[in-house]
Amino acid sequence: MRARLSLTFRILFPALAVALLLPCGQLRAQKLPESSQGPSVAPSFILGNPDQYAGIDRCRSCHKPEFREYEKTAHAAVKVPGKDYISGCEVCHGPGKAHSDAIEAAEGDEGKTQRALVEHPIFSFAVNAKITAALKQFPIFHFRSNSKENAAHCLLCHISSKQQDFFEHSTHVAHGLSCDQCHTAHLVAEVKDQSKGDMQAPQGYFFQVPQLPDEIRWLHGSLLKESEPALCFTCHGDVQAQFALPVHHRVPEGLIKCTDCHNPHGTLNRVSLTRPYYETCVNCHVEKRGPYIYEHPSLKVEGCTICHNPHGSTNRMLLVRREGRQLCLQCHTGFHEQAGVPHSRLGFQTAGECVRCHVAVHGSNLDPTLLR
Repeated sequence: MRARLSLTFRILFPALAVALLLPCGQLRAQKLPESSQGPSVAPSFILGNPDQYAGIDRCRSCHKPEFREYEKTAHAAVKVPGKDYISGCEVCHGPGKAHSDAIEAAEGDEGKTQRALVEHPIFSFAVNAKITAALKQFPIFHFRSNSKENAAHCLLCHISSKQQDFFEHSTHVAHGLSCDQCHTAHLVAEVKDQSKGDMQAPQGYFFQVPQLPDEIRWLHGSLLKESEPALCFTCHGDVQAQFALPVHHRVPEGLIKCTDCHNPHGTLNRVSLTRPYYETCVNCHVEKRGPYIYEHPSLKVEGCTICHNPHGSTNRMLLVRREGRQLCLQCHTGFHEQAGVPHSRLGFQTAGECVRCHVAVHGSNLDPTLLR
């Protein structure tokens, strides 16, 4: 009995000691969905005359919910060097005194207010000739323009990081998306469109990580409007269906995020992968990395996706085919007719699997035919 307790103490004491010695900050950081250091930013500002700016107090007097959330973000701390009169909302939206004066002159009258929004808009709900003319006269950026103009306005600052430098050439921009469709500088309640339903994968209910409150998630998650993968699934419904298959990466459960593999701002890699070729996969599956003396050529040419479906599959190990030998024969055709091959066309085992012999399917340091 004493020996058993001594053995238990020797096993548990090191783990307990490490847990007690870890700083509280590190333990807390593990629960926040953000990197230790964010992307670099090179600020660039829209400048105007001092008499064109309304000041942060006038913005707050009308836009209280937006300002309450905005002041919690890093955007609120941005200052324009040598221009103390530019702060808060007007750093991004531009000078807003004309807009503020027009709203105050309306004195609460609904008709006057609507005319003021058309003539001096800061948040317009349509783009027409009158609004375009007003914007030229009073340059307030309203983030209701086309996607290219909206994205270009954010990229005034967010252009120096490797995470955003390919955004202008990304698939998202090509499909007409802009930064504000995924991110928001002030998280306020929105009326969401439920006309398409809300399909949820059942696996997400069986095993889930604890969910952070929405505001904390927003502040520590790149100011995304929704958490991943729900935000991505609003457009990528076909991928959402694949994650509902029995064998899948643990994305619906919240253990993996879409951005762990893909960079939504674009990369030089196919499907906007964060790393080239198979490097994205072996970032987690380190036992498959190698290098090997004898490599499986498909790994270098096509990558892991030639055999595996990364989002989901009905087959074991995310294989694209149910039978492993049929998967191999997609590439290894005609081997039964070549000299020196141990199994002929009639001698190949119809019920066998290639990996019964070729066990080192990802690569080998001992055998060129991947037998060991």
